[in-house]
Amino acid sequence: MDPEKIRASDADRERVADRLREALAEGRLDQSEHEERLDELYRAKTIGELAEVTRDLPAPGAGEPGPLDLSSPEARQLAASGQGRENIVAVFGGADRKGRWLVEPRTNASTMFGGISLDLREAVLSQREVTIQCAVLCGGVDIIVPPGVRVVNNTTAIFGGTSLHGTDAVVDPNAPVVRLTGTCLFGGIDVKAKSPKRKKGKSGK
Repeated sequence: MDPEKIRASDADRERVADRLREALAEGRLDQSEHEERLDELYRAKTIGELAEVTRDLPAPGAGEPGPLDLSSPEARQLAASGQGRENIVAVFGGADRKGRWLVEPRTNASTMFGGISLDLREAVLSQREVTIQCAVLCGGVDIIVPPGVRVVNNTTAIFGGTSLHGTDAVVDPNAPVVRLTGTCLFGGIDVKAKSPKRKKGKSGK
């Protein structure tokens, strides 16, 4: 029998539904497209019809890795240089971390009348769950995480606030976790989920 003509099971449909949720979180589908494909999904009767629902979506994680795990030599080298914590301070100025950098188990981000930008899309997480302790006074902290990272907000806001964009769709219990703690006074903490930047010279010009 042609594999594509085999009747689809509930488990097959659930796997495709999970991929559609990921595509929505990654920004590959908008809300209306997601709903349309869910309708197609539940109308599908065979494996071949299910495949059509995700025909233009890459396999999970293909070509767009999240934070580096410790399986690569580069990541292990970075992890070996870890100190357990890092202090990032911006007073009447700015500070940023981006590209390949090690996110310690605890990062203290303190800013007063300034701004801090933390881009985790190519970062190495020293462990599955890391904590970013924020102390914000009349300033801001901007954090970018790749799709698939769960962000837990435990901050306290006083005449300020913490905003999460695109991170609430992550429900995988094994997903990397960034836990936010600390206080925001007359300032803001803004967290966004974005895919890693495309490297120049690769396909998809």
